[in-house]
Amino acid sequence: MIKTSSLSKIFRTEEIQTRALNEVNLEVKDGEFVAIMGPSGCGKSTLLNIIGLLDNPSSGTYHFNGVEVGKLKENKRTKYRKGNVGFVFQSFNLIDELTVYENVELPLIYLNIKAKERKRMIVEVLEQMDMGHRIKHFPKQLSGGQQQRVAIARAVVANPKLILADEPTGNLDSKNGIEVMNLLTKLNREGTTIIMVTHSDRDAAYAHRTIQLFDGQIVAENIKDKALV
Repeated sequence: MIKTSSLSKIFRTEEIQTRALNEVNLEVKDGEFVAIMGPSGCGKSTLLNIIGLLDNPSSGTYHFNGVEVGKLKENKRTKYRKGNVGFVFQSFNLIDELTVYENVELPLIYLNIKAKERKRMIVEVLEQMDMGHRIKHFPKQLSGGQQQRVAIARAVVANPKLILADEPTGNLDSKNGIEVMNLLTKLNREGTTIIMVTHSDRDAAYAHRTIQLFDGQIVAENIKDKALV
């Protein structure tokens, strides 16, 4: 599904140049669950942003399902991202003024899916996340664990090929964190490819493969399930 070759990202200001990624070669197969680990500032989020088509690399190539997408302009990246990639963030990123239903509905509106079909998809995914009883609530009326369930529902409602999770349990207690990881594992078993950035060894243990980044480079790799890699 994903292949990067000599992928580098340099951030420049007038006085300083920072190399966030340095010649990263990475392959992720369809159906894998990959954890990316490393110290703060090592390039984890930068790599996730490029894989998620939120940013372009400075050099190197990035192929998604056989298509070179690393050099796409922003509007084309946005079009390609729709329906292909879902995001789950540490801070949930729900819109406080919208209900649970309306938050989950957003990606379907962007995909121009008709209202009747949107309703069916939203109700179905919220039931899967055990959040059907909270459909009319607002984010501030939910616990942290419930908000993350809604965020996952929003990420998967359009059946994307890839879920990118950035510290998905970072703002949760251990009980809710385990529940969120079990949800992601279930989605992966159903066929969704997942790439997760985490500082947590406990969360990384759910993945088939763990990649260690340091100073923008892959320095180590641990494979738990060789059958999937």
